[in-house]
Amino acid sequence: MQIAVGPVCLFIFNIANSSGFLNAETGVLSVVLIDALYILLAIFGIASFMEKENVRKILKYFGSLILFLFGLNIGIGVLGVKCFPGIKLFSNSSNASRAFMGGIVLTASNPLTIVFWSGVFSARVAEENMNEKDLYFFGIGATLSTLIFLTLISFLGSITNKFLPIIVINILNGIVGALLIFFSMKMFIKKD
Repeated sequence: MQIAVGPVCLFIFNIANSSGFLNAETGVLSVVLIDALYILLAIFGIASFMEKENVRKILKYFGSLILFLFGLNIGIGVLGVKCFPGIKLFSNSSNASRAFMGGIVLTASNPLTIVFWSGVFSARVAEENMNEKDLYFFGIGATLSTLIFLTLISFLGSITNKFLPIIVINILNGIVGALLIFFSMKMFIKKD
């Protein structure tokens, strides 16, 4: 489930590339915390709240805006321009607390996360006739897969700046920014 490369994966890779493994790992921990929270909400059945059309629309547009702002900031940051100089959260996450908060905002603002986890858990219950204890173990496994996969992404991102020239790093950052903007536009125009 974690192999899919999305905005959070790109965000973590970018932090690791620009600020190192430990800063990226604080971002990973924030993503894992939000995923764990969403997994618990899915187990408790809160996902039915997300089925309301107005709630989905608001969260979709909010999530799209957050992705766009992150992408814009990373993309034009390559040119040395700060998109949001007064807002520390949208900086290039040069320290652990910014990486942590950025991971929280980016993960929590994505309405697809709770829909994804509720879908996964619904499918597992239907297929396996799981009881509550099994659901919690499955949730722990899913949370650990997020931790392991994004830690690997952090490691890969942190070593790229050791052997790649700065121009290639800047190109990669530009690509990450463009992809985040692409994800935001795709989310924004996608039909409900």
